[in-house]
Amino acid sequence: MEADFVIVGSGSAGSAMAARLSEDGRHSVIVVEFGGSDAGPFIQMPGALSYPMNMPRYDWGYRSEPEPHLGGRRLATPRGKVIGGSSSINGMVYVRGHARDFDTWEEMGARGWAYADVLPYFKRMETWHDGGHGGDPEWRGTDGPLHVTRGTRENPLHAAFVTAGSQAGFELTGDYNGEKQEGFGPMEQTVWKGRRWSAARAYLKPALKRPNCTLVKGLATRVVIEEGRATGIEIRRGGTTQVIRARREVILAASSINSPKLLMLSGIGPAAHLREHGIAPVADRPGVGRNLQDHLELYIQQECSQPVTLYKHWNLLGKALVGAQWLVFKSGPGASNQFESAGFIRSRAGVEYPDIQFHFLPIAVRYDGKAAAKAHGFQAHVGPNRSLSRGAVTLRSADPAAAPVIRFNYMSHDRDWEDFRHCIRVTREIFAQPAFDAFRGREISPGAQAQDDAALDAHIRDHAESAYHPCGTCRMGRAEDPEAVVDPEGRVIGVEGLRVADSSVFPLIPNGNLNAPSIMVGEKMADHVLGKAPLARANVTPWINPRWQVSDR
Repeated sequence: MEADFVIVGSGSAGSAMAARLSEDGRHSVIVVEFGGSDAGPFIQMPGALSYPMNMPRYDWGYRSEPEPHLGGRRLATPRGKVIGGSSSINGMVYVRGHARDFDTWEEMGARGWAYADVLPYFKRMETWHDGGHGGDPEWRGTDGPLHVTRGTRENPLHAAFVTAGSQAGFELTGDYNGEKQEGFGPMEQTVWKGRRWSAARAYLKPALKRPNCTLVKGLATRVVIEEGRATGIEIRRGGTTQVIRARREVILAASSINSPKLLMLSGIGPAAHLREHGIAPVADRPGVGRNLQDHLELYIQQECSQPVTLYKHWNLLGKALVGAQWLVFKSGPGASNQFESAGFIRSRAGVEYPDIQFHFLPIAVRYDGKAAAKAHGFQAHVGPNRSLSRGAVTLRSADPAAAPVIRFNYMSHDRDWEDFRHCIRVTREIFAQPAFDAFRGREISPGAQAQDDAALDAHIRDHAESAYHPCGTCRMGRAEDPEAVVDPEGRVIGVEGLRVADSSVFPLIPNGNLNAPSIMVGEKMADHVLGKAPLARANVTPWINPRWQVSDR
C-alpha cells in the first residue's frame, strides 16, 4: 500500500490527475475512493440525471445547516460518492467560465491562473463536437479525453428561448465556451454517443488499465504528517484502519466539502476550532473551510399552450419507452440532459461581463425530479453568478465518519436580493417576447400575483435552490496571505508534500457550472506536481461588450 502519489477522491480533478500523473509510466499512483461503481442506467443515461444525485448509493447526502436568510431551510448539498465523484451525478452541463473569472483569480494571488494560462489546459482536456451548430474551433480542443457535445435542439422551445433573448435586446453567441460568453445560444454537455461522459470514463478508467495506477476503496480519515511532511493517508476499510504511504506527495481531491474536512481532521486549519474538537494543530491556517461559495437559482416556470414539451413522457409508459429507446439505441430524450439552450447576460450597466446565467429546459420540473407541474410547461433556471455571500465548512466532531457542518450563509447581502429580483423580472421579460407567443400559457412559478419586491423576496426565500456548485474552501493565494490555504501550485502552505486540487482551491466562483474548471484544475496541477513547464500561454482576446458601461444589453 505505497505509491509515489496518493490521490484522495476520484472526481473531476482527481481522475484527471490520476491519468496525467501515471501517463508516462514513471510514477505509481493510488487513488482512494469511498464510493462504488458507476455502472447502471441511472448514472449512464443523461436523461435520468435527477436520480443519482438523490440516491444514497451515489451521493454523500450532505445538507446545509438551516439557512437564516432562506427561512431556516436546509438545502441539499449533493456530492458524488462514486467512481467519477460529482462528475458521475451532475447535470453534465459544460461551462468553462468567463475569461475574466480567471484573470480575477490571478489578481487575488493565484499567479499563473489567468485566462491566458488556463485556456491551453481547457483545450488539452477536451474533444469538442460542434454538432453543426457553429462555434469557435480555434478556442476549442480536438483530441482531449473529455468529449463535449451539444444536444439535438430539436424541440422548438430551444430556438424560441434563444430568439426571445435576442428580441429582448441581448446578444447571441454561437459558443459561450469560445471567444464570446455573453449572449444566448446552444448549451454544451459532457455526453458522448448518448452516454454520460464523466471524468471516470474520460480519465480514470483508461488510467486504471496501466500497471502503475490503482484504485483503493476506503474512507480517508486523515493525512499522516511526520515532522511537517505528509507521508500518507490513513483509511478505514472493512473495519480496519490502514495507512497508504506516499513516497512523493499526498493530493486531496475530495471536493470543496471533504477536502477542508480532511485537512482539519489532520490538524491543518483554524487552530482554535481544531482544539475545540481535541485535534492538535499542525498548521494554523484560518482560511481552511472558509470562503465557501455557491450558485443559487430559481426555476421560472411557464405553462406551454402546445403539447411539445417533455411532459408527454412524464408517465410510467412514457418513461419506459424513453428508457427502452436509450437502452437499445442510446438515442431519444434519454440521450441528452435536455439542457440544450443557454444564456449569459449582465445584470446592469457598469458590469463588465455576464453575472446571470440561464439554463433552459423544455419541461416544468424540479431538479430532483419531484413536483412536476401537472401540465405541459417550460422553465429557465436563473440566478446571479457572483453573489457576495460567503459561508464555511467546519467540523461537527473529530469523528471522520461525521458529516461536516456546512453553512453557505446564502443571501446575506442586500445586493443578492436586488440581483435575484432582477433575475425574475428579466426572465419574465424574455418569456414575454414574440418568439414565445405560440407557446406561452400562464406563469406557474413564481405566479402572476408575485410582482412587488416583497412578494418576489418571499418567493426567493421559499424557493431558491442550490445549483450544486460549492467551491472556494481551500483557496489559492500568495503564501503570505493568511486566508490562503494553498499556493498557486496547489501546495498546502505550512506542510510539505501535500496538495489540494479540486474546486475548493477556486479563489472566486467561476461564471458557470463547475465541472469543466474542476477538471482543468486537475490537468494543470498535474503539470505542477510533475515539475513540468506549464503549457504556453494563449494569445487571444475574449469578447467584452462594447456597451458594458452604458447598458445591460
